[in-house]
Amino acid sequence: MTNPIFVIRDLELIKNILVKNFEAFPDRQGFSNTNDILFKNNLFSLQGEKWRNVRNLLSPSFTSSKMKMMFTLMSECAVDFVKSIPTSSADEESINTKDVFTKYTTDVIATCAFGIKVNSMKDPTNKFYVYGKEASNFRGVLRSIKFLFLGTFPRFSRILNIKILNDYVSNFFKDIIKTTIMTRDAEHITRPDMLQLMMDIRGKEGHRELDIDDMTAQAFIFFLGGFETSSTAMCFAAHEIAANPDIQTKLQQEIDNVLEKSNGEVSYEVINRLEYLEAVINETLRLYPPISFLERMCKKTYELPSALPDRKPFIIKKDMLVWIPIFAIQRDEKYFDNPEKFDPERFLDNKMHNSSCYMPFGLGPKMCIANRFGMLEVKILLFHLLARCELKPSTKTVSPIKFCKDGFLMPEDGFWLNIQRRKDIHPVLTSYNCE
Repeated sequence: MTNPIFVIRDLELIKNILVKNFEAFPDRQGFSNTNDILFKNNLFSLQGEKWRNVRNLLSPSFTSSKMKMMFTLMSECAVDFVKSIPTSSADEESINTKDVFTKYTTDVIATCAFGIKVNSMKDPTNKFYVYGKEASNFRGVLRSIKFLFLGTFPRFSRILNIKILNDYVSNFFKDIIKTTIMTRDAEHITRPDMLQLMMDIRGKEGHRELDIDDMTAQAFIFFLGGFETSSTAMCFAAHEIAANPDIQTKLQQEIDNVLEKSNGEVSYEVINRLEYLEAVINETLRLYPPISFLERMCKKTYELPSALPDRKPFIIKKDMLVWIPIFAIQRDEKYFDNPEKFDPERFLDNKMHNSSCYMPFGLGPKMCIANRFGMLEVKILLFHLLARCELKPSTKTVSPIKFCKDGFLMPEDGFWLNIQRRKDIHPVLTSYNCE
């Protein structure tokens, strides 16, 4: 018999659970009981002291200084992407943006987390992209049954050796990490990526050393986050930009102004000063958060205040689950005027600064560790794309979006746009970073 799940929508209670009383709700149910090493050992699934140790180890990977070093790696991927993206010559042509954006995010994660370089636009048959696509596909009847069984009957799942990933996929990613570490150690190579940080901690006093399985699991969970959630955010952003020509024009003006002032040499600091671009991404994440709800598991008895004056407080017992409906809260008219409208202006001038009703990356100690990485990945892609291209709805574009009914925040008919080369590309763009 499974425990009940409580859905919390009061913002003060949410803050208490995620932040103030974190010690009572420190864990997700996750996949901590699975035989699947890449899911069991990654930061998202780890619990208790193991989670704290790995979180503290990985946190330095996502500071501003580390993001600045990864900026160059991401920018190279974005330039390669824009050079290769199939543009349309006619208004009726359609491009599957999910397909092309996942190729970009694959290349970014390959270079920033696994330390290898691939070009998935030019070579979509490379194993990193093919196996990554298989690993991140959580849709379909069989996968859904597996997830349901793993979550409901974790002990039986272990006994029956039910895994999310096929062994050949797990072994592929593990071999990449193992080979990269051996090569770097033998040739004294260092690189500004997450793998290097995990390698550098080896042998240092006071730090828990990660083995190959641990390193692969951490790199893999960031692959899933980058491959799926970041590419989906790009798709939703591109959809809204295409559907709102005035927003696209304002974005391109901001981008062109930066190109003019920087003579085409855009730095990490410059791209993070693009206020309207950031507002567009933030508004995208409000309407289309990466996950629809947050989950926390109660680890010690917790008392919820009574909902009505004449009612008793409610007790949440150990191992009961709490869900926080991010999607619903971020579209609630109590917190947002005209909540269904795509309006980046709500994020300008610090209007939403530290607002507890906006939490696309979560809140508290378990807030997404890679939120800066994800934001930068999306910013760089949209910057290079909009500097050179114009986005338009195509004959396959469905607006307003109709969501799938399988639990994933995806449109029923996919992401389709018409992408054409801008006729007014800023002349400061050189042949190297333009065509």
